This record gives sequence, C-alpha cells and structure tokens, in this order.
Amino acid sequence: MIRKVSLADAFAGFSDHWSPKVAGDINDAQVKLVKFDGKFDWHHHEQEDELFLVVKGRMRMGLRTGDIDVREGEFLIVPKGVEHCPEALGGECHVLLLEPKSVLNTGNVITEKTVRDLDRL
Repeated sequence: MIRKVSLADAFAGFSDHWSPKVAGDINDAQVKLVKFDGKFDWHHHEQEDELFLVVKGRMRMGLRTGDIDVREGEFLIVPKGVEHCPEALGGECHVLLLEPKSVLNTGNVITEKTVRDLDRL
C-alpha cells in the first residue's frame, strides 16, 4: 500500500519524548519520528549509521570530537561506532530518523529511555 504521510499531522499524533515511532519502512530501514526534549544518553551503535533530520526546532549532536548544532531543514549522519548524545535546544525538537530496523534507540546501553518495541503511526 502506498500512502502519503504528513509530518505535521504525524508529530501532532503523539506527545512523549525520546520514544521513536515508526512512520514507514524502506528496504531494511525504517523512517522514525521522535520528539526530543532535554538531553539524551551518550551511546553508539556498533553496526548501524543513523540519519537525523530536524523537522522542527533545533538540536545539538554531542560528539566526543565537538558538538554540531542542527536547525530545521538540516540533517546529519552519525556513522556506526561513533559515540553521540542528542539534545534538544530551546525546547522541544521534532526529528525524523532514517536507520536500519535493527537499531535500538539507546544503542550499546540500556536505560529507562530504551524502547524495544516501537509504536507505528
């Protein structure tokens, strides 16, 4: 089935933070939507790259080599194995993720923010 997704409507459909929602599947990857608020946990993914596209707000990607600020309409890709720590700047931030289906949101660490079974939009 082919369907169109309104990002504004999809983000309006949930309010929890740091809990990715699956918006679509593409080959062995998923398009996920997540709302950031505050700072996440430092982690990395051994086998998976991740794309972070800021749809609304601003985020900072903490990296051991130096932070990168990302504004609406910008994205960055964190390569596998790179330790990182996402953070919303100035309030809530809406982010589209493109990553393999195998990605656990907290990567190599298990915390209270770990989400094993993702909801679908």
